[in-house]
Amino acid sequence: MVNKGYDQYLRSKIMTASKAELTLMLYDGAIKFCNMAKMCIEKKDIPGAHTNIKKAEAIIEEFLATLNHKYPVAQDFENVYNYVYNRLVQANLKKDPEILDEVLEHLRTMRDTWKEVMRTANVPSSPTS
Repeated sequence: MVNKGYDQYLRSKIMTASKAELTLMLYDGAIKFCNMAKMCIEKKDIPGAHTNIKKAEAIIEEFLATLNHKYPVAQDFENVYNYVYNRLVQANLKKDPEILDEVLEHLRTMRDTWKEVMRTANVPSSPTS
């Protein structure tokens, strides 16, 4: 019963989030999945590591698919996202937590930059954030 209520809460949060907040949620999700993959690697849970890395890859693929190339900076983002994606593939092949640490550093930097953009643009956060 608790999971059902939490699932409804998450659905509501996603459905009412702005595009900026959704982007932030995606960054947070990619970070979460990389951390979970690292824990799985430490526990020798290879299928769990694979699943979580694939989830992080899917988020990066979403970022790539939604880039707006009418802005020149989109090419810079595309380069970074492609690099991060390729590192995730390598982390998955090797089950290497050090590669995941590198990916996490990039993701945290991008997330923190995005938070700052939201703050300076006065993008309101939802009350549950």
